[in-house]
Amino acid sequence: MIPLAELLPDEDFRLHLMLRRGRPEDFLRTADPTGDVRRIRARWLGETPERYACVLPAGEAPLREFAAAWPAAEAPCPRPAGAAGVRDDLWQLGTAHEPDLLFLAPDAAGVFRLVAGVLCFPTGWALEEKAGETMDFIHAPVPGLNPALGTPIRSFLGKLRPGSAFLRDNWGIAATDDLNLHPARRLPGPARPVALDRLWLRVEHQMLAALPGGAGIVFAIRIANHRLDDVVRAGAGVGLRRALMTMPEDLAAYKRLGEVRADLLHLL
Repeated sequence: MIPLAELLPDEDFRLHLMLRRGRPEDFLRTADPTGDVRRIRARWLGETPERYACVLPAGEAPLREFAAAWPAAEAPCPRPAGAAGVRDDLWQLGTAHEPDLLFLAPDAAGVFRLVAGVLCFPTGWALEEKAGETMDFIHAPVPGLNPALGTPIRSFLGKLRPGSAFLRDNWGIAATDDLNLHPARRLPGPARPVALDRLWLRVEHQMLAALPGGAGIVFAIRIANHRLDDVVRAGAGVGLRRALMTMPEDLAAYKRLGEVRADLLHLL
């Protein structure tokens, strides 16, 4: 994964894609030998599968193609009592793999839509509200994102060819290191009093890979949490401070940083 100092260079904040080439087998490889990440995934998927997994008719082919192209190295977690309602392939997808896996497929007009996936560790958004929607719709709540990146994203998705994969990273600041920030859980955002050892840099390491047979695209997400005092020790505090200082007001408010930004700038 990208070092924190590269993720947060000493530059003004801007919305950008910043894509680099990658390999699906590397991104999907097991990184947690304890199995804790997959067990946490199994917990959420077992408790409320309708919140964390979905598949539309257009998503059946991408699911099959992904399973054939990149089978999981680990066995799926045992099903807890009450999880019998989760489809076998979704349970496999959600508990044998560590990253969240979302699938995009073009509709009759060639517009990519979210057609299937397992999202156990969302960063403040609900899969059940976005299923079947376009990328513009999914990104609409983020201030400035569609005007800045809507066209480049659509162009990139349309040009992504089978066998190719690209990586990118996104970050925010959270008041917890909990992996699951589904809005229904109503977890609090950053608030005063501010302390660097009580806030986390929440990084989404993302991969976009075209499925080998052309059925669509897999969008994979790994979450990494870094306590802010560790971020400073890693040499990324200057870059984080500059990004926070130059972030547009509406975007800072969307990221729930309005109350704490001035205090964070002082501490950093």
